[in-house]
Amino acid sequence: MRVRNVRRPETLPLQLVVPLDAKPVENASKKPVDIVLAALVVALIGFGVVMVYSASAVQATLHYHDPQFFLKRQAVYGALGLGLFFTVGLLDYHRLYKLTYPVLGGVGVLLLLCVVGFGHSGGGATRWLSIGPVHVQPAEMAKLALVTWLAYSLAKKADKVKTFTVGFLPHLIVAGIFMLLCMKQPDFGSAVVLLLLTFTMLFVAGAKVGYILGASILGAGFGAISIMSKQYRYERYLAWMNMDQHRADLAYQPFQSVMAFGSGGTWGAGVGKGLQTLYLPEAHNDFIAAIIGEELGFVGILALCLVYLALVARGVRAAFRAPDDYGSYLAFGIAAMFGVQALVNLSVALAILPTKGLTLPFLSFGGSSLLVNAAAAGILLNVSRQGAPRPVIESDVETPPAPSVEESVFVVAASAAGAGP
Repeated sequence: MRVRNVRRPETLPLQLVVPLDAKPVENASKKPVDIVLAALVVALIGFGVVMVYSASAVQATLHYHDPQFFLKRQAVYGALGLGLFFTVGLLDYHRLYKLTYPVLGGVGVLLLLCVVGFGHSGGGATRWLSIGPVHVQPAEMAKLALVTWLAYSLAKKADKVKTFTVGFLPHLIVAGIFMLLCMKQPDFGSAVVLLLLTFTMLFVAGAKVGYILGASILGAGFGAISIMSKQYRYERYLAWMNMDQHRADLAYQPFQSVMAFGSGGTWGAGVGKGLQTLYLPEAHNDFIAAIIGEELGFVGILALCLVYLALVARGVRAAFRAPDDYGSYLAFGIAAMFGVQALVNLSVALAILPTKGLTLPFLSFGGSSLLVNAAAAGILLNVSRQGAPRPVIESDVETPPAPSVEESVFVVAASAAGAGP
């Protein structure tokens, strides 16, 4: 048995969607929430607060004379994130449809402000905007804004998604503008995530694989040029390739991160008992996975990977059950956003990829990342609430062909012979 798309099966090989004019499910707010999805998000946020405290107590004591300095802030971010998660989960995601361009334009302006001189510098980059005591990171918003716009545009251009000038090029241009603004901060990691999200959603929508492969080759070439054109990037790349020779300078951070994973062994040293917090910079932020690996060991990292895998799987499930194209693309894009960020962050922490300054969803310290991810998870929760199992289309049920006349005669004769004395 197979269920096909009743609107445009030729453009979506994954058979995701039903007609775009489908309306929100009546009484969707009264339908039960996806308990598994909600539990995963709540567990990640709570676990993140605990691990931020464990990873930051030493640094907070040294710099702020308060071991709970980062804990207090992350607890506030976590509470706000949970409130935002459940609030957005109650709002009909179709309301985002008309807000697509205002949100996209607003985030674009914020990214531009970071580039033209209004950004707050930190760690050699201007990725934050200071609004009083609050620091906002527009690059985190850009990921969700791009996903919502891609969902809007791909659903609207359903019949032309395979064309280059309408279905492929405009999406690549918008993503390229956002990537360029991220690169100017500089934020190479966020630019890579935006590109991967764009390619993933275009592939799911049914864009020609040749276009995606061609753009991927161009993107890889552009990335190589970007690394070679900046001295600090090239030196960081060389240090990553030769970590043993640079473990005291440029490769110090990834080397200490790998040491943390190795010292954790199978079961880890125990929460709060890790020693790499004394040596690993940004242990509570981009490299929090290393502290998890040291304190909870291989088993803890494996469990964390399974949690992220389950989160992505619930997003894909919501996409398949969504009542319309827009909801399907939203759910797939948000699930991909969680999966890509987690995969890249863990790869950096394990020194599989060079250092990119990308947070681990729901776990790394910081309000911008946590609140944006919480809002995205809330949208995913609402899509799942309005979803329902795909109906079986009678025309798609494969039934065996009717027997021929000769076969029927043979069956009747055999039956008669068997019934005889």
